[in-house]
Amino acid sequence: MTTDTLERIAQVLAQRKQASADSSYVASLYHKGLNKILEKVGEEATETILAAKDAQTSGNTDDLIYETADLWFHSMIMLSALDVHPQAVIDELERRFGVSGHVEKASRKQD
Repeated sequence: MTTDTLERIAQVLAQRKQASADSSYVASLYHKGLNKILEKVGEEATETILAAKDAQTSGNTDDLIYETADLWFHSMIMLSALDVHPQAVIDELERRFGVSGHVEKASRKQD
């Protein structure tokens, strides 16, 4: 997924925030509120985990890719609901690039 794709999705999600609940799936999630969006993120995370376990056994990653796309998409809806642009997550990943995971984790404990 390129940042261009993320930006296009972010634009659509922003537009859906103003739409009526019956106009789209995303608009209906926004109207149901953050708790429903978080439930969907949790559901998609669980489905992604199960697909990863299945992929380990079968060697077929099709479902894993599909479920991961759902997880990313619903995570983007969550961010949008909280007025966080996906660029903030990309910036955080960039900040961490080249930093040891152990060092990064230790720095969070001190904050």
